[in-house]
Amino acid sequence: MNAIATASALTLPIFCRTAKLDSKKGLKGKFSVLAVFGEVEKKNAWSAIFDVEDPRSKVPHYKGKFLDVYQALEVARYDLQYCDWRARQDVLTIMLLHEKVVEVLNPLAREYKSIGTMKKELAELQDELAEAHRQVHVSEARVSTALEKLAFMEELVNDRLLQSRSTTEVSEASSSPSTSAKSFNEEKKRLPRKSLNVSGPVQSFHPNLKNFWYPVAFTTDLKHDTMIPIECFEEPWVIFRGKDGKPGCVQNTCAHRSCPLHLGSVNEGRIQCPYHGWEYTTTGKCEKMPSTRLLNVKIKSVPCFEKEGMIWIWPGSDPPSATLPSLLPPPGFQVHAEIVMELPIEHGLLLDNLLDLAHAPFTHTSTFAKGWSVPSLVKFLTPGSGLQGYWDPYPIDMEFRPPCMVLSTIGISKPGKLEGQNTSQCATHLHQLHVCLPSSKQKTRLLYRMSLDFAPFLKHVPFMQYLWKHFAEQVLNEDLRLVLGQQERMNSGANVWNWPVSYDKLGVRYRIWRDAVEQGAKQLPFSR
Repeated sequence: MNAIATASALTLPIFCRTAKLDSKKGLKGKFSVLAVFGEVEKKNAWSAIFDVEDPRSKVPHYKGKFLDVYQALEVARYDLQYCDWRARQDVLTIMLLHEKVVEVLNPLAREYKSIGTMKKELAELQDELAEAHRQVHVSEARVSTALEKLAFMEELVNDRLLQSRSTTEVSEASSSPSTSAKSFNEEKKRLPRKSLNVSGPVQSFHPNLKNFWYPVAFTTDLKHDTMIPIECFEEPWVIFRGKDGKPGCVQNTCAHRSCPLHLGSVNEGRIQCPYHGWEYTTTGKCEKMPSTRLLNVKIKSVPCFEKEGMIWIWPGSDPPSATLPSLLPPPGFQVHAEIVMELPIEHGLLLDNLLDLAHAPFTHTSTFAKGWSVPSLVKFLTPGSGLQGYWDPYPIDMEFRPPCMVLSTIGISKPGKLEGQNTSQCATHLHQLHVCLPSSKQKTRLLYRMSLDFAPFLKHVPFMQYLWKHFAEQVLNEDLRLVLGQQERMNSGANVWNWPVSYDKLGVRYRIWRDAVEQGAKQLPFSR
């Protein structure tokens, strides 16, 4: 795709009304905030909020030109700046009119004004208020148009990332800087349908996906004398603590006779094979061989690190990055549950599911989404280059954290009920971390951490951990029957991403990110 859109498909129609505010004579004609600041801004305590520069003088002029990505984004940015400026002016207009009403109704004014004069002034102000409220509705329509055009632009950008073929050229616009809804929709219909090719059968993981730090276990599950066997990218590993107490991760296969090491035990910081007693350190070196002379034997190991209550490994061949990402809940939250489950599905399909909330009112009708209404439109709103954002109309913030983590904060009033339209409107919150470790082509190790910013006493209720696990399993089981069905069709050749729609935005971005990693892109398409 050689261009994004014409200027006429992006710039908002800009109309304004001019008038003057005379502090002695009151409001005359159609009120406009453009003339307010000269006399009122020094007196009005709200002037700092509303004194925003008119962006219309800075609108880029691309009249009749075909825009590239950067020009289109610049136009969209000015459109949104104008919407913000216009909305501030509308609100200020109404505030000043209300102040004028209060002034007219002031008891002191009755001493030198007749009832007839006051009625006349109130009637005029009522008409001004009606006009101001009408203007607010106009501004709301402009914001809606701007958001629609921005979403359209984003679809075009995603379309260029999703498809190698170019889009059908959009004819150049008319000389007018504004575009009607009809011409906008006509241009939209000319674009080819975008899709992702995620079809089966499930293939082995690309080596490039291994070059990341992966959380594989919770610190609380790894004692000084215990082991944690895992699979990661179709290879068996075992995690244990060395003599210094630090965790290590080695191949879960004895060099002697290929016996699984996790069936043995940990002795003095070494893992002992249960077959013939060979003992290995956290670096994989064999330091003890009973009943025979010691040979120079070493099994494979990977970098292993402990941070913020989690054990991480680097399974790739590239040198590990110097820093590990933080997965802690936001300040004010306490961890209430840490649960590990092995699921019989490919980790990408599980991530697709976790990054999608639009399915909740249909899938989770017996658990957390019981009683949720089905909105006419579900949107996921996110920065243009981000892998995080928030759901509308649900009060849920969500983020995909490469390579396999999903973090979400949910505003709640009580279990199963949503409160408010966004998380900031909610008094209490649930924070969730899902780690989808790619075990094998059709198996995922799921690490789930649940945190709350309320009810700290629940941490001390006996057996509460088992209750949380039971609830988590209930929610997952509602998803599993669907995702297992997807996997079955996928293995038969079906494309599970055949027709993405607007609420699939975060899942689509994850797939674009993953494709770029597998293709060895130097610059990934989305940043954190």
